[in-house]
Amino acid sequence: MTLPDAISDIANQSMPKHVAIIMDGNGRWAQQRGKIRVAGHKAGVVSVRQVVSIASRMGINALTLFAFSSENWRRPETEVSALMELFMFVLAREVRKLHDSNIRLRVVGDIHGFSERLQKKIREAEALTGSNTGMTLNIAANYGGRWDIVQATQNIAVKLANGSLRPEQIDEALLAEHLSMADIPDVDLLIRTGGDHRISNFLLWQIAYAELYFTPVLWPDFGEEQFLDAIASFVSRERRFGCTGDQIKNWLISSVKHS
Repeated sequence: MTLPDAISDIANQSMPKHVAIIMDGNGRWAQQRGKIRVAGHKAGVVSVRQVVSIASRMGINALTLFAFSSENWRRPETEVSALMELFMFVLAREVRKLHDSNIRLRVVGDIHGFSERLQKKIREAEALTGSNTGMTLNIAANYGGRWDIVQATQNIAVKLANGSLRPEQIDEALLAEHLSMADIPDVDLLIRTGGDHRISNFLLWQIAYAELYFTPVLWPDFGEEQFLDAIASFVSRERRFGCTGDQIKNWLISSVKHS
């Protein structure tokens, strides 16, 4: 086996199936440029578009983006309102492109906290892309990892109360079946931009065995090259067999260009 073939084999075996990203740094990016925080969120949409595109082309099965946490309601009302309008705009503008790319869109979280108008847009977007067979794009909105575990526990408690479930049947697998992404494999790689080294109540159950990748790059500056750096780091940690991280990254770049 030649060296390029060996690198290809290593990368293909070790590619993450599910990547999750905490998209942090939009506000700081805007403030560094003397702009209002919402400008950073708008700039971050470009990064979302780039990362979704390259992840899909690389054959990643699921990509989960942390767009709005359950704690983000504490932010200034003007910023929250602007974020909701941006969410509406992006859904309306991007969902057709996702559909044409065979990407399935799902919004994960307690969407009942949103306006009826936004809930309707979410349902329409999920319905349009629901039969697609390519990458699943999960947008975590009004989501918290503790909320996810609590709502799963509540659903199990209902079954205990009505007698359709016995206490001894409860195990890790059963609880996992009641989480909001029960049909998606656990996260292989968690990326956080913006320099902080925190999980921030994101996918607490699903990242139990994930590799963690922290970068100081602010989200609006995070694009295809930075995403490839994260994937190359993951592959190198998993099964490098004497190859360097740069060799893995160069192979990834080459494979994406030819896909």
